[in-house]
Amino acid sequence: MATGKRGDIQGLRAVAVLTVVAAHAGVPFLAGGFVGVDVFFVISGFLISRLLFREVAGSGRVSLTSFWTRRARRILPAATLVTVVTVVVSLLWTSLIDARQVVEDAVWSTLFAANVHFAEQDTSYFSTGTSPLQHYWSLAVEEQFYVVWPVLLLVCVGVTRLVVGPRPGQPRLPRRAVLWMLLVVTGGSFAWSLWLGATQPGSAYFSTPMRAWELGAGALTALVAAAVTRLLTRRALTLLAAAGLAMVGLSCLLLDPGTSLPGYAVPPVLGSVLVLLAGSGRHEAATMVLLDNAPMRVLGDWSYSIYLWHWPALVLGERVLARELRAWETALVVAAVLVVSGLTFRFVETPFRTGRPAPGARLPRSLVLYPASVTLVAATCLVGWHWTEVRGGERGDNPAITVAAAVAGPVTLTPDDAAVALVEASVDAARAGVAVPSDLTPDLLELRESVADVGECAYADDVRTLCPRGSGAAGRTLVVIGDSHARAWIPAFDRIIADAGWRAFYLVKPQCGAAHVLVAPVHEDRPFTECRDFQDWVVSQVGDLHPDLVVVSSAAPANGVYDGSERRESVPDVSALLSTGYADLFATLQQDAGRVVLLRDVPTSPRDPGTCLSRGEPDLGDCLFSPVERSETLAQVAVDSALASGAEVVDPTPWLCDDGDCPVVVGGTLTYRDSEHLTTEYAAALAGPLGDALGVTSSTRSHARALPS
Repeated sequence: MATGKRGDIQGLRAVAVLTVVAAHAGVPFLAGGFVGVDVFFVISGFLISRLLFREVAGSGRVSLTSFWTRRARRILPAATLVTVVTVVVSLLWTSLIDARQVVEDAVWSTLFAANVHFAEQDTSYFSTGTSPLQHYWSLAVEEQFYVVWPVLLLVCVGVTRLVVGPRPGQPRLPRRAVLWMLLVVTGGSFAWSLWLGATQPGSAYFSTPMRAWELGAGALTALVAAAVTRLLTRRALTLLAAAGLAMVGLSCLLLDPGTSLPGYAVPPVLGSVLVLLAGSGRHEAATMVLLDNAPMRVLGDWSYSIYLWHWPALVLGERVLARELRAWETALVVAAVLVVSGLTFRFVETPFRTGRPAPGARLPRSLVLYPASVTLVAATCLVGWHWTEVRGGERGDNPAITVAAAVAGPVTLTPDDAAVALVEASVDAARAGVAVPSDLTPDLLELRESVADVGECAYADDVRTLCPRGSGAAGRTLVVIGDSHARAWIPAFDRIIADAGWRAFYLVKPQCGAAHVLVAPVHEDRPFTECRDFQDWVVSQVGDLHPDLVVVSSAAPANGVYDGSERRESVPDVSALLSTGYADLFATLQQDAGRVVLLRDVPTSPRDPGTCLSRGEPDLGDCLFSPVERSETLAQVAVDSALASGAEVVDPTPWLCDDGDCPVVVGGTLTYRDSEHLTTEYAAALAGPLGDALGVTSSTRSHARALPS
C-alpha cells in the first residue's frame, strides 16, 4: 500500500471541491457537481480507515483519544472560524429573521448535528433560501462516522480474538472478519438508502446511516487495495484511474437534483474507488499527471477551507444584495473564496494541525479544542440571539388596527364584513406609511415556525394512511386536498369543524397540486411521479369516504407541467394543461362527494414579507405588495375550470387584499410566513368568513371573536 501524502488523493479532493463549487455557483453544464460530496465521503472513508488499519496491525489496538484529537485538530479550527464569521455577517447585514435562523443553525452545526437539524426541517439540499450553514451537514456525517467507526472496528477485532483465540503468528488485524463486517454494514446502508431515497428523499440525503455505504466503500478500498493492485501493470492501473475519473466526470454532467440520492450515487462512488485503487498500486498510472500536479495539490490542500467558505459566501451575497447574484458577481465571490481559503489553510488549519503545544500546557491542546470551539460559538450565538431580541422589539408602542377602529358606529358585522373591513383599514394604514405594530402575532422572529400541523399524516414522506380530525358528532365529513397552500388553511378548518362537529381529512402534499397534471418538483428537472401516485391515492380515498364536502386548494405549478415527456413552462402552455387537469379532477370528485368547492389560491407576494419587515426600519407601506401576475393568471384558470365543471368557488382575496394592494400585517397579525403561505394565526382568524362561505358553521359569533384585533 502506498505511503505518505498521495498527490492523486489531493488532486481528487481538488476535483471534488471544484465540482461542488461549480454546481452551487450555477455552472449550467455541471448540474450534478454536488456529487463532489460523495467523492469526499469515499476519500474520508479510505484515509481514516487506512490509518486505523495500520494502527491495529502495528499495535493491536487503537488509541481513541489520539484518533479523536487528531480529527479535532483537522476539523475544528477552520469550521469554528467560518461559523463565527457567518453568524456575525448575518447579524450585521441580513434581516433579523434570517439572522435568528443562522444563530440556531450555528448551534446545531457546532454540535455536529446539522444533518439531523436540516432533515427534521424537511430542508431540500437543492432548494433556494437555504441556510448559509447548510453545508455543515456533511461535516456532521463525517464526525459521526469518526465517532462510531473506530469503536466498531475495535469491537470487531475484540470479538474475533475471543472467538478464534490466541494463536502464534496471528495477525493483529483480522482482515477477513473486518471485510465481512464492512460488507454487511456497507451493503445494508446501500440497500436502505435506495429505499429511503425513493420514499423520503429529504431525510435520506442528510442521513448518516444512508451515507455510511459511501464511507464504507472507502474503508473497503483501504482494506483490499494492496491485495487487489499487487499484480496490476501500469496499463491496468491507468485504465482503472481513467475509468474512475470518467465516471466522476460523467456523473457531474449527467446527474441532476432529480436523481434519487444517496442510493443512486453509485457512479461517482465507484469512480472514486477506482481512482484510489489505481493510486495504491506498485506502478504510477499515466493519468497521475492529471491529479498529481502543483495546482491540483494546492487546491487539494485548500479544499476543506474552500468547501467551508464557498456556500456562506454565495448565500450571504444574495441575502445582502436582496437578489440573485449575477454571473460576474458569482465569479468574483468564488475568486474571493479561493483567496480567503488559502489564507485560512496557511494561518488557521496548518498551525493547529502541525504546531507545537503551548509551553507549560498541562493538557494536549487538541483535548480543549472542542470545548473551546463550543464556547466561542455559544458566546457568539448568545450575543446574536439577544441582539435580535432587542432589535426585534424596537418598534415602539404602536397599536394594532382593530375592527372597531376600522368601522365607524355600532354596526353588527358578519365575519366576512369584519374581515374585509379590517383588510381595507390595514391597506389604508400601509398607504399612509403607518409604523409596524409593536405587538405582532405571530412574533416576527418566530414567523418561519408558523406552519400548520399535519400530525402523523405527513404526506411529504409518501405516507399512505388517514388521520381524522374533529369529533364527527354531526355525522358530516370534510376532505381537503391540495398542496402546501391547502395545508396552510388547516388552522381555519380545524376551528370550523370543531364548531360544526364535523370530521375532516387533510390530504395535502407539498408541491403536489390537486389538478390531474404531472408537474416537476421545484428545482428539479424530472416528472414528479410521487405526486401522480398521491393524486391517484387521494381520488381512491374520496371514493371510499364519500364526504359531504371536498375543498380543493392548490398553488400554480412552480416548475412547469409535463405534456407527455416534454416539460412546459410558459403561462399559455401551463394554462391549457392545467385547465384539462382541473376539469378531470372536478369531474372525478363530483361522482363521490356531496359538494366540491375550490378555494381560490391566495395572492403571491413578489418578495418575502418577513424579510421586508425585519430588515432596516420599514413602515407598513414598505412591505405592501401587488400580487404576482403569473400566479394570479393560473389561479384564475382553476376558478374557470371549477365553474365550468359545476363546482363552487370561494375567493379569499378580499380577506387579504384591497383594490390590488395586499398588506403583510392585517390588524396586528402577520398574514404570510413567506411569499405565498398564510401564517397559522391568520388562517385561524379567517375561520369565521371561510366557514360562512362554505356553509359549514353553526356559530358565526365564535368565529368573529377569532378575527385579529
